[in-house]
Amino acid sequence: VLAFDRLEPGRRGRVVLDLHGAVTTGNEQGLLGLAFSPDGSHLYLDSTDPTDGATHIDEFRMRPDGTADAASRRLVLRIAQPFPNHNGGQIALGPDGELYIGMGDGGAAGDPYGNGQNRHQLLGKILRIDPQRHTTTRGYAIPTDNPFVGSNDAAPEIWLVGLRNPWRFSFDRSTGDLWIGDVGQDTYEEVDHIGAGVGGENLGWNRREGTHDYNGGARRNDDVEPVYDYRHGSAACSITGGYVYRGRGIAALRGTYVFADFCGGALTGLTLDAQGQARARDLAAHVDQPTTFGETPDGELLVASRTGTVYEVVAAR
Repeated sequence: VLAFDRLEPGRRGRVVLDLHGAVTTGNEQGLLGLAFSPDGSHLYLDSTDPTDGATHIDEFRMRPDGTADAASRRLVLRIAQPFPNHNGGQIALGPDGELYIGMGDGGAAGDPYGNGQNRHQLLGKILRIDPQRHTTTRGYAIPTDNPFVGSNDAAPEIWLVGLRNPWRFSFDRSTGDLWIGDVGQDTYEEVDHIGAGVGGENLGWNRREGTHDYNGGARRNDDVEPVYDYRHGSAACSITGGYVYRGRGIAALRGTYVFADFCGGALTGLTLDAQGQARARDLAAHVDQPTTFGETPDGELLVASRTGTVYEVVAAR
């Protein structure tokens, strides 16, 4: 059984970077993700532009005092958005030091432009780039081991294909495996698990919603099925992906992928057996409108609520 510690600082925190007026808000837009370079010298942000709603990946230099230099802002990557929803927005530095970017399918409903399966389109994908080796013509470099490098059939930035709106993804700090909470359309939410270093996989959207055919689509031989999906209901409507717990405070939770649903708020634990079959269990803990998860440096689990509170997950006493 789990409990929560409310993380409310005893003293007022300081502003690291003020983006007032530089980022749009409302709907599913805004400041959606952040990550630091491996050496901590640069901050990367995923946000939506207030003029046209495009996704911006921006880089800022960090000062010795721990604040970001607003004047150093450099556009790494810009991706046009046809609609204001399904922006994705998670960014993370992988175990390999590359920057991974989760992109939704562009919005509306049902992926009307077919972006999820269009390999020339960056929407509906997880991307992998190297922002620190940028050139004069592009704000980033393409890692040479990306799965579609040298192919005329796909954009070289693409790491994974066929996502609807990944909210959120994370790397297991012990194994390097990638876990994704991908928000469904009308009926199913899903959890995807990709082995460490494996790219080029197709997760099926918009032919598939979870493990089910969608809108006349069907599974293809190269589609990778989610390890777990669940049906919408009164307490389930939108997955919030989490982390595999690798902390020391809750021994019974180690190796468990912990996630939640925005509507119900119950935390769920997922483990895989030797054959890769998932087992889900209710962790007997609840957070109102959980929007994102995080990790402390020592692997303890954090969860943020839309109400404005950040909690640390701890063992009940």
